[in-house]
Amino acid sequence: MIRLWFKSGSPWIWLTAAAVSACLIMVLGVLSLVTIRGLGHFWPANVARIDYQEPGGQQQTIIGEIVDTSSTPAIMARSAGYKMADGETDLLQYQLKTGNRDLTGADFRWIQARHIKQQDYPENLTVIERREWGNFYGEPIAVKEEGKTIATGAAALAIALDKMAEAKLLIDEIKQLEKNEIGKINYAIDHLRLQQKKLELENRWDAAAQQQLAAEKAVYETSYKALQDKLAGLYAQTKRSSLVMKTESGVEADIPFFKIVRIYQPNTMSVLAKLSHYFSKVGEFLADDPREANTEGGIFPAIFGTIVMVLMMSVIVTPFGVIAAVYLREYAKQGFTTRLIRIAVNNLAGVPSVVYGVFGLGFFVYILGGNIDRLFFPEYAPAPVFGTPGLLWASITLALLTLPVVIVSTEEGLARIPSAIREGSLALGATKFETLWQTVLPMASPAMMTGLILAVARAAGEVAPLMLVGVVKLAPALPLDGNAPFLHLDRKFMHLGFHIYDVGFQSPNVEAARPLVYATSLLLVLVIVALNLAAIVIRNNLREKYRALEG
Repeated sequence: MIRLWFKSGSPWIWLTAAAVSACLIMVLGVLSLVTIRGLGHFWPANVARIDYQEPGGQQQTIIGEIVDTSSTPAIMARSAGYKMADGETDLLQYQLKTGNRDLTGADFRWIQARHIKQQDYPENLTVIERREWGNFYGEPIAVKEEGKTIATGAAALAIALDKMAEAKLLIDEIKQLEKNEIGKINYAIDHLRLQQKKLELENRWDAAAQQQLAAEKAVYETSYKALQDKLAGLYAQTKRSSLVMKTESGVEADIPFFKIVRIYQPNTMSVLAKLSHYFSKVGEFLADDPREANTEGGIFPAIFGTIVMVLMMSVIVTPFGVIAAVYLREYAKQGFTTRLIRIAVNNLAGVPSVVYGVFGLGFFVYILGGNIDRLFFPEYAPAPVFGTPGLLWASITLALLTLPVVIVSTEEGLARIPSAIREGSLALGATKFETLWQTVLPMASPAMMTGLILAVARAAGEVAPLMLVGVVKLAPALPLDGNAPFLHLDRKFMHLGFHIYDVGFQSPNVEAARPLVYATSLLLVLVIVALNLAAIVIRNNLREKYRALEG
């Protein structure tokens, strides 16, 4: 019976089902962990006030958020140097986010549960999210304007919220001036400098050209001076008012409102208020620029850079992959050379991605980009334009990386089209190219989209080659802006995959960065899923369109 059972193939079916189930459970487990840790970071946790007896020291008061718990068996705790009583079975510790890094030098600390004398959650404990130095925890005691106290006690918080809103408007106006208006003038003045250098290289720098450029530069400099004066006035307004906070140790800190992002008292917030705060934080995470060495703020530049790079890669890899597959399947003579090319294509799919990055840096950046600079941008020398890593070279490198996937998938799709369809088209008087263009390729388009889906899934998560050909920790400007030529292929950019690596392994504040690693990982997965779903929808529409013809 057992022999017959094995011959029937049922054990292998069950084994396959078990393997698939185990893989699905592991994938779901990873996604669940990333989702819970990532999305939970934005929820406003209550702030505890703890009376704590330091081991062998004096009692002190600590305020902060309880962000983690650790339980260590007594045997391991003793071996680590902790003194354990006879009745204690384990050592329970809490990790607190205490903030106030500018005063204490650290954002987090561990405390032992057995040394906690009292723990409560006072309503007046306030969290201030700052643009620098992380969170501040304490009690608001006064609001100052131009050095004079204008509110104290309970009224200080209400006035502080109004002052913070006013400061935020000033900050937004400052950003608008610096990034847009002043940025455009700087871009235009630099363009005039390059234009002058180009005329000098071409021996066309005469009095007329000098007068024209000087007149244009004078107009820009006048506008620049007016904007700088306006900017100085705005900065002066931001420094007029501040909030005075008192820490648990009695130290008072004067925090200017222009350095404050958000003020809230989590211990008094209702569920609806916490939900509003939560979605506000999520919106900030998706739409704002990073700050505090990428451990605070948003990751919009990384989202934008990832999507733009993947779209450019798709535009580059699809035609080259399809053309190569069409030649190998429809035009090339099937023999030893063709089989050798197919073997080479399949082997390229297994080359480590960092090798593509080294090739892209050496060939695309230094050789191709350097020659482009010498031929078309001599006035930029010695500063490189395309002779340095950037968006274009990163997209081409990833297109080369994913090219074998598109070739193989398209070729398999072409092979599945019945020869009778080709013969029927030729019999009706169509040329081979017309048959290929109007009949064969449309029917093979679902297979092309399958190759593109696989290419997008791999390219969006690659990090190693991008570190060599264009991605950076913090990009000063987006690749797409309002300055001609609008899409700047030579600019460096941010990427979600590299952002995860940078925040997780290069951050100066590892504990603060850890939740953002989970949140960014979840977002990268969602971006890849969204891109893949868009390609799958297109593929399914194409498949339905040509299903009748295939039949």
